[in-house]
Amino acid sequence: MTDIRSEDRSPWAVFLIFLRLGLSSFGGPVAHLGYFRAEFVARRRWLSERSYADLVALCQFLPGPASSQVGLALGLSRAGYAGALAAWAGFTLPSAVALILFALGVAGSGEALAPGALHGLKVVAVAVVAQAVWGMARNLCADAPRVSIMAIAACIVLLAPRAWTQVGVIAVAALAGLALFKPAAGDGHDPLPVAVGRRAGMASLALFFVLLLGLPLLARLVPDQGLALVDAFYRAGALVFGGGHVVLPLLQAEVVPPGWVDNEAFLAGYGAAQAVPGPLFTFAAFLGASMNGGPSGWAGGLLCLVAVFAPSFLLVVGALPFWEQLRRHRRTQAALAGVNAAVVGLLVAALYQPVWTSAILRPQDFALALVALVALVFWKLPPWLVVVACAGGGWLLGALA
Repeated sequence: MTDIRSEDRSPWAVFLIFLRLGLSSFGGPVAHLGYFRAEFVARRRWLSERSYADLVALCQFLPGPASSQVGLALGLSRAGYAGALAAWAGFTLPSAVALILFALGVAGSGEALAPGALHGLKVVAVAVVAQAVWGMARNLCADAPRVSIMAIAACIVLLAPRAWTQVGVIAVAALAGLALFKPAAGDGHDPLPVAVGRRAGMASLALFFVLLLGLPLLARLVPDQGLALVDAFYRAGALVFGGGHVVLPLLQAEVVPPGWVDNEAFLAGYGAAQAVPGPLFTFAAFLGASMNGGPSGWAGGLLCLVAVFAPSFLLVVGALPFWEQLRRHRRTQAALAGVNAAVVGLLVAALYQPVWTSAILRPQDFALALVALVALVFWKLPPWLVVVACAGGGWLLGALA
């Protein structure tokens, strides 16, 4: 695929691109994948549609926040380790800073945005995800078997909404791809440049497991609240499948019973986290800043933020070099043909639940979503501009109601 943005290869350029996304990407992890596709596949052409779908499939298999892991992988492939850190910082820091400020009492109320504007941001997520589903389906579901896999995957995920369902669906789709598809020798390979060797990948995976097993032992031997926080948030980031909403009960069980954060503050922070862009895992920054005793404020917020995202960084760095090599084999390509169709099905399911059901509540919402979709697909307006316009439209509709 032709790269029309060769100047984007510096970590600073990667940071600025992801910072804009971090300031405007509302709507949750599925919407984030839509924003990433619009920015890096359709607009900047950093990678092909198939490579992007393969990357999304890998991150669906890994524990942790899938959208943040996709962002880390994009930064890593673009500008190495510094690029991965730049992508993570740009996408994560806007919401993390906002939530730390909220925890410190700088925010005046539990509403970070007017309710109408917040609803408008939910509506624009419908248009963003619909655009991503349509674009990916045209490229990845080009025949009846792939469309069938897509539809079956969507139905299963909607009827059995469990954290492990998505992983199971992708695994079965891989087996279906092996049975149904036989890529020709000349089909080629869409490379995803990876600036990580296999030795470094193995070291990263080894460090992931050393920390996962060693931190609980160290926290018992050394009675320090800072170390206990690192252990709790690292384990939460390492063991959760299904995204940010799944990690919330894990974090609540870690911080509320010991008295580190009272339950009222936990719920207030969760409400504020719904009103900021970027990954929901930045809720860890709010909790760290709200701690009773031990590290708190900015130090506590940043400590917990780094701890909850550290497993994602280690897993992405560890998995990518092996994943890129696996993608070159014809049997793997056959499996990925089924997996990519299933990924589109997962996005279709997410488009309905929770994106559509939480946003389209009345005819005015549908009209606003339709205008946003036309603006994105046919008028080719920048996504950030459509986001701002929908927030204003939601506020106006709320004021007129």
